[in-house]
Order: sequence, then structure tokens, then C-alpha cells
Amino acid sequence: MHSKSKTFLAFCFCFIAGVSLFSLQENSDWQFPLFIAAFAALFFAVMLWQKKVWRFALLCALFFILGGLRFLISVPKITPSSIKYYNGEKMEVTAAVSEEPEAGISNVKYVAKVKSCAGQSFVCPKNISGKIIFWLPLYPRYEYGEELNLSCVLQEPKASPDGFRYDQYLARYGIWSVCGNPVIARSETTKQSLAKNGIAALPTVARNDMLRLKSAVANQVDKLWPEPKSSLMAGLLYGARSGLPTELLEDFNRSGITHIIAISGYNISIIALALMSFFILAGLSRPRAFWAVVVGIILFVLFTGASASVVRAGIMGVIVLLAQQMGRLSRVGNVLALTAALMLLFNPYVLVWDAGFQLSFLATLGLVYLSLGIASSLPAPRNDSINFFFQTLVQTLSAIIATLPLMLFQFGRLSIVAPLVNLLVLWIIPWLMLFGFAAVMLGFIFFPLGQIVAWIVGVGLGYVIMLVEWFGKQGWAALEIRISWWMTILLYIIIALPFIRGGLGRGKHL
Repeated sequence: MHSKSKTFLAFCFCFIAGVSLFSLQENSDWQFPLFIAAFAALFFAVMLWQKKVWRFALLCALFFILGGLRFLISVPKITPSSIKYYNGEKMEVTAAVSEEPEAGISNVKYVAKVKSCAGQSFVCPKNISGKIIFWLPLYPRYEYGEELNLSCVLQEPKASPDGFRYDQYLARYGIWSVCGNPVIARSETTKQSLAKNGIAALPTVARNDMLRLKSAVANQVDKLWPEPKSSLMAGLLYGARSGLPTELLEDFNRSGITHIIAISGYNISIIALALMSFFILAGLSRPRAFWAVVVGIILFVLFTGASASVVRAGIMGVIVLLAQQMGRLSRVGNVLALTAALMLLFNPYVLVWDAGFQLSFLATLGLVYLSLGIASSLPAPRNDSINFFFQTLVQTLSAIIATLPLMLFQFGRLSIVAPLVNLLVLWIIPWLMLFGFAAVMLGFIFFPLGQIVAWIVGVGLGYVIMLVEWFGKQGWAALEIRISWWMTILLYIIIALPFIRGGLGRGKHL
């Protein structure tokens, strides 16, 4: 109550706690009006109460209820204007592809925003809203923004037999209906409708152009490197890993370096810190290196299509860099709490039902806070080159410790070799990204020159694959361990105790 910084932090945590609690329970129609009434009562109580202690407690309760209300608002009402209303019906649907299509081995996953629909004996209202998900063969391929006419039975997403809440997993994307076994036709009015919409269509056109550029780069990557090197480079440059063989992908998982081929806060933070150390080692001042990496993250987010998960990952990467620039842990903690609250304000489903969101924040917390404790307990080398490897090791250990309990709870695997493999691999990743990107650009200008650079990069890609395959195939590389939710919480309390006792929020410097 006597610290504005801690008061702000408390309100953010109360809002987050409210979202969390309501994410875990089944919601009823009566809850929304009840909590509106509770919010109004608390608001007037805060205005009238003069005693600081009670006023602070009431404000905390107010923010908690705000978090609950935000989640309740996000649950769509089952009305004729919502596509969810028609689950179980055979429908004719016109929808526009609203996310970048995800190609798998045998099919393509599409998410589309409904424009209009009709049943066998009725027509949906003109203000129909909602998204649907469906799978189609690899060809023909449909683009982002393209309108499609579909005929299918709409189905409600169901939880899987093993307890996985597939319905809540899709809800984080605003998807409440699955279009099962669709019969589909390409709309003939797509390009005309984009032209008629004029300025309103510019975001769709711009993103489509960006995705076309990404597709052109993907084709160039396939030309410059053979498999599996091309898929590894695609993962490094823009997070695509669908082309990696299943066996090699399993080796990446067992070796504990899947993050280098996935777009996540963990991935971007580790690579951003490695790039930061690389630029400083190359002679740039810390402020210039900071801005160089931030600009690189922004360009990367735009290049990959700026989806919600990529934007979130970029924000996490920038926060880790910002922590080093700001220098005060208390200020960084407030930035992290505010970022989490704003993200939940935008999409409250990600807190409980999005493992990527959870891992991104935990990895960021580890890189900001745990790295300080680990670095201070180890003797820092004076040689700049050795210090680069030292910082990489510290950052890797910090992220691994911060995410380990959740990884054991969610995926049930502990990689014994992860710290060593990360140390052996991460130093070369900035070089592979830099010269890999250069090879692609040179390939567009003069392909033989691009091939020469690509051959040199291929040696580094081969080095990474060789290490991953060797370590991944060792029986002792990973242990299958799954823990309960209460054990997960206990482990995080144990990890946090030294920092709570040490006064994490008392303005300590990084």
C-alpha cells in the first residue's frame, strides 16, 4: 500500500487470478449478471471507504472480478447470430480464410471467418459471426483472405478421451465449430470483393502479400538445401518444421532444443540474447546492439505473418532485452505483469489453455530473474569469447529451470542432455540465420552465388543435425517423467523461495 510499484503489481496479479479461476470452471448464464452486480457494489464501496487497508483490499477484489468478467464476456452467447448455434446441423457456409493455412503431411488445416450460412430449410441472420476449422487435401491450395463455399455438418469440439480439452484449445482462437468432411468450392467473387472493399481490404491484401513473400522464401530454401537441411533452415528462419522427418523431430525433442525451430517466446528470447551477445562481441555498443536486435525481432514478426502467437513471442523477446537495458528487476516485473494482463484482456483463454503462452512467460521470467542468480553463483570468465559461451549457458539453464516443472506436467519428458546440447548448438544459430538469410537473398539475385553461400551454411546445418541425431538416439538422453498439478505448483514455490526471501522487488539491479 505504501509502494505504487507493488500496488500496481498486486492489481495486475488479481486480474490474472480472476481470469485463471474462471478459465477452470464451467460457466453458467447466471454468473455474468451476478458479477456485474458485485463489481458495481465493490466500485461504490471503494469510492465511499476511507480506510486505506480496506480500500486496498476492495480494489484487489475489484480487479479479481474484472478478470472473471473479462473471461465471461469472451464466451459467446448461443444465439442465431453465432455460428456455434448451428452445431449439429448440415450447413452451406461462405467463409473467408482468416489465418495462414497450416500444411501437414497429408492435409492442410484452415481457419475461416463465417460470412453467411444457410441450413436445409432456413437462412442465418446477416450479422452471423464466428470462426470454423476444417481440413482439406494438400491440393488445391487456398490462400489467406480467400472466400470459400463449404457444405458440411458443423460439429462441437469435444474433449479427447485422455482429458485434453480440445474445445478450450480451439476457444483460444475464437473457434467453436468444426466443419466435418467439407465439400468445398472456391468462391468466384473473392478478388472482386477485395477490390470493392477498397481501404478496408488493405490489411488482408498486405498480409496476403507478406505470406506470398514467405512462400517465395520457402521455395528458395527448398532449392538451396536438400532435406532435412532445408526444413531445419525453414525452422530457423520462420518457424516452419512440418517438413522435418518424424524421427528427427523426436531427436530434437529428446535433445531439448526444439525451441530453435519453433516460434515461441522461449525461442525468440534465447536467439535474441544470443544475437545481443554476438553483436556486442562484434564491436557494437550495448544500446546499438539492443536496437539492432529489436528491429530484427519486429521484421521477423512481420515476415512470419504477424499471427497472435508470433506477436506474443516477439513481445516476450523484447521484454527480455528490455530487462537488460532497464537494469532494475522491480520495473521489469511490472512490465511483465502489465504485458500478461494486457494479453489476457485481448484473449483470456491463453492463460490456462495455451501451453505456448505459459512457457513463453515462464522462460521470460527465468531469463530475467533466474539468470541473475545463476550468473552470480558462477565465476564469470574475463575473456570475451569465453564469456559469450558462458552467457549462453546461463541463459539456457535459466530458461530450462523456469519451464521444467510445466514441461514435466504438460509433456512428461525431462531432457538430461539439454544444457550440453544447447551449449554446443546455440553459438552457431545466429551465424546460420544470418548467412542462411543472405544465401536466400543472393539466390533471388544470382542463384549460383546463393548456392555457394548455401553450401557453406549447409556444413553448419549438418553439424546441428549430427549432434541432435547422436544425442537424441541415446537411451539416457531423456527420461519419461510426468508430475501432477500440485507437484508442479510445489516445484515453482521451491524455485521462487530464494528470490522471495532475497527481496526480488526491492530494486535490485541486473
